[in-house]
Amino acid sequence: MAARHPVFGAPCWASLLARDLDDTQHFYGSVLGWTFRPARLGDQFVVAETRGVPVASIGALAPTLQVAVAWTPYFVVSDVDATASRIRERSATVAVGPLAFEMGRAALAADRDGAVFGFWEGEPLPDATVKPGSPPFRLELRTYDAIASAIFYGEVLHWADDGLGGIDVSYEQDHVVLRTGHGSGHVVARISSGGIEAAVDPHLRPRWHVSFPMDGVRAVRAAVEAAEELGGVVVAAEETAYEGGDQVTLRDPDGGLFTLTDR
Repeated sequence: MAARHPVFGAPCWASLLARDLDDTQHFYGSVLGWTFRPARLGDQFVVAETRGVPVASIGALAPTLQVAVAWTPYFVVSDVDATASRIRERSATVAVGPLAFEMGRAALAADRDGAVFGFWEGEPLPDATVKPGSPPFRLELRTYDAIASAIFYGEVLHWADDGLGGIDVSYEQDHVVLRTGHGSGHVVARISSGGIEAAVDPHLRPRWHVSFPMDGVRAVRAAVEAAEELGGVVVAAEETAYEGGDQVTLRDPDGGLFTLTDR
């Protein structure tokens, strides 16, 4: 069983596997102002911080892993093997792992629509753990059918399970909204319909969008300019109806997609 964590089934961190760790640190450090320090997961990982607060982790992509460069959310589970079995039973894919680390075990999976996510069993991750009330990033799954996806993840991650989960699931303004606690907790993720089947652009395919809040519109614009100077590309810019703010999705030089919000 995993060590105690505030909420099983909740996102616990976001991670990027990069082809060149030094180049990737330079890109995100220049674009988002992040600083980096060694991670407890090993010498091939670093923790990104902003103003001394952990935001996410970046690791070196092993040459033997045939996976795309992508920002990936991880969810904490009580038993990584049981979670992997539930994923396979529902015709989804466990792509990597479970892999053992000093602090616990992790695996990468793809849901039935191809959206990639990870899950973690072990000690709470002080390096980059989502803290109740102030998550350092925001998550939104854009998929073909929000309700069907919510059912899949709910069964796999034990959402709305009083005995283990503790994630409250509701339907609001055409989005499935996930909160810690039962209606009164903070929002940890949203699931939205709108993914396009067989889209050439990976931005339009079902995937988990990892968004990093910025200090206003000017900060977003400065980050976009810095990204473009270093080989990044703007993929989409849009207004988010449910947040009342704007967001810009970019592709880093290795192909990793990430989103910046002005709130």
